[in-house]
Formats: sequence, structure tokens, C-alpha cells
Amino acid sequence: MKKDIHPEYHEITVVMTDGTTFKTRSTMGKEGETLKLDIDPKTHPAWTGGAQHLVDSGGQVARFNKRFKGMGV
Repeated sequence: MKKDIHPEYHEITVVMTDGTTFKTRSTMGKEGETLKLDIDPKTHPAWTGGAQHLVDSGGQVARFNKRFKGMGV
């Protein structure tokens, strides 16, 4: 492995949106810094299965539904 080409790998603290914390190792920041998350797996709909909605830009969803309404899927 080449010397002096890799970033420093150190311990940081991660603060979740609900205030819980955990320690991990990262190349972000400096030793002992804190990473505060705005979105995390405990609250984001992509991981929690929360409400989903389609954004119909230019009627694309309406055209799709009209085109494939008889498919019965």
C-alpha cells in the first residue's frame, strides 16, 4: 500500500434525528467530531415504508394509467 495517499481513519460520533448517538469510524472530519443527521433510516420513508405519493409532472402518470388501464395488474 502506498504511504500518504489515504485519508485519516478515526472515530466520530453520529447523532440520529431522535437524539440517540453511536460511535463509528470514518474519514469525515477530525477525531472526536460529531455528525448530526437530518435524515436517517429510523425516520426516512424509503426505509420505514411511510406514505408514498407520485408526482405527476406533465400528466405522465395520467397518460400511463390511461394507456394501461385494461391490464388488470
